[in-house]
Amino acid sequence: MKSWIFCLMLLPSAVFAAPDCATRRAVPDGKLTLQEVIELGLCRNPQTAAAYLSLESARFAKNAGYADYLPNVSASASGTLPYRNEEWGDWSWGASLSASYLIFDFGRRLSDIKTLTAVWRATGFDYDDAVQNYVYGIIGAYYTLLNTNADVDAASASRAVAQTALDTAQKKFKAGAVARADVLKAETTLATRDLELERAKNNREIAKGTLLSKLSFAADGDIEIADMPSNFGSRDENKSIDDLIDMAQTRRPDLLRASADVDAAWHRRNSSFLKNLPSISASGTLSWNDTPSESFNAGHNHISGSIGVRASMPIFAGFANMYGVRSAQANYDRALENQRASHDNAVLDIFTAYQNYKTAQKVLGQTQALLKSATESERVTSGMYKVGKATMLDWQTAQSELVDAQKQNNAAKYDLFTKRAAVALAIGDIQSGLMTQEQGGDND
Repeated sequence: MKSWIFCLMLLPSAVFAAPDCATRRAVPDGKLTLQEVIELGLCRNPQTAAAYLSLESARFAKNAGYADYLPNVSASASGTLPYRNEEWGDWSWGASLSASYLIFDFGRRLSDIKTLTAVWRATGFDYDDAVQNYVYGIIGAYYTLLNTNADVDAASASRAVAQTALDTAQKKFKAGAVARADVLKAETTLATRDLELERAKNNREIAKGTLLSKLSFAADGDIEIADMPSNFGSRDENKSIDDLIDMAQTRRPDLLRASADVDAAWHRRNSSFLKNLPSISASGTLSWNDTPSESFNAGHNHISGSIGVRASMPIFAGFANMYGVRSAQANYDRALENQRASHDNAVLDIFTAYQNYKTAQKVLGQTQALLKSATESERVTSGMYKVGKATMLDWQTAQSELVDAQKQNNAAKYDLFTKRAAVALAIGDIQSGLMTQEQGGDND
């Protein structure tokens, strides 16, 4: 229960933080952190809201189940106007009050309550699963937008380098130090960088529209988001697969849901069996009648009543009870198999997510080394070209390698963030996949 109770608290917190979040038409001004984006999305998202309402419905159904432990009281009133031999008689009035109470049923009521409670818990885990998957989708869209922002910045920087190369080639051509071919090559490179910049801007607009759509805003709107700390996703966070599986047993919603389904099926089976046992109940009635004196069995303001104890037991119902018990047993066995399948799927999800995360850590380290080398290579080659010790082709090659290294480093950085969130989702603790700017160091 602890895992989804956190998510139950997360939705109202967003509403309290921004009372108009559900009805506003534009994104709040300023740079939004990942946590702020998630809270805004949870406040506006219809799927998580529908899942929460399903949880409320299950809770009310559970509460209604306690009615069997309380007396059943009903009241009635009547007025009668007789008609005989073409003549209307006098009005007769009456009122009655009846009550019944189930005294003993061999625990059937308790089984029904526990069934409804297990269903309520299972619905809560469904809600938790809906929230966590939605949050994971927000995280992915957030990091994708950060990645495209970084690509635009890198493309702008690459264009500036290409412009510098063109200016240098033109000066050297005018001085007679290089051939016209160097200027043409530099112009071609600059045009290529312009094209790459436009493509990067287009990808950024698509990523921005995707995030806005997940937040239930118009895709053509605008949003500013803050970058993530550079020390996020270190190898110090790595755990063993067994540790992650143990964590998932108490946090992953589908595993908890499968356990709750087994509990519900077990109590449902017991309730089906208990239907074949006797039940004992008490009843009582109190009535008042005002019948005209000329009527049969007449009297004025007659008060009557009764109390009694009733025992009942089904003897034969066309084998329905027997088949009901067998059906409930089969459903219980099916719930056990579903629980086992959920565990197997969870183990595979955790293993896959964790391996991807460790690979992403290695890839990020490799791309950082590649970027450092490519940056130094471009700097040295540009200096050599300016003094005539390198060709324009050498400089263009160094520029291309730097552009590729920047793109790979950007992709690796935000892919690591996404893979970390995937591990958190796999163990059912998406909160641990979040990182705010207050939690860590400088931005890249």
